[in-house]
Amino acid sequence: MKREIKTTMNVNNNLVSVLNVKGVDYISLTDLARYKNQSNPGDVIIKWMSNKSSFDFYSLWEELSNEQFKLAEFREFKNDSSTQ
Repeated sequence: MKREIKTTMNVNNNLVSVLNVKGVDYISLTDLARYKNQSNPGDVIIKWMSNKSSFDFYSLWEELSNEQFKLAEFREFKNDSSTQ
């Protein structure tokens, strides 16, 4: 049984969605990014995701959380992306 609870929290007078799945909270990056750029939060998220430290974090997160994560393929992708 999948248990999901949806709620919001107020961050500096901005509502941010929170989804709780099996006791783990997931905060909406899009809602957070709207605080920085109301009209195009996607631009903010692209900058967050393209940061090298963020990229390393995603890799570690996947290694720890995703049993089907393909580390070798990820490393190849990372190497290819850094040369472009």
